Amino acid sequence: MVATINQYVETTPGVRGGKPRISGRRITVADIAIAYLRMEQPLAQIAEEYQLSLASVHGALAYYYDHQVAIDQSIDEATAFATALQQKSRSPLAEKLSENRIE
Repeated sequence: MVATINQYVETTPGVRGGKPRISGRRITVADIAIAYLRMEQPLAQIAEEYQLSLASVHGALAYYYDHQVAIDQSIDEATAFATALQQKSRSPLAEKLSENRIE
């Protein structure tokens, strides 16, 4: 069941982990926040790249600022998980290079 939070943001269990996202799209509020705040992309560029209206990008950011602590925590947890996974698993390229290393 889709829960519409505002005109631009909704959640759906099983879609992007139930995280808040742009209505009718799989792009999460966190995706927009990361692009704008961490990657410093202009809002118009974000809208163009994701084929969104500028209003929906602003709506996502408004939701982000209203729920910043929870969304930042979710981003940090996902980043920590990805980092741990990368450290645990060597890439196939790194394995091949270490096998072929001349000593």
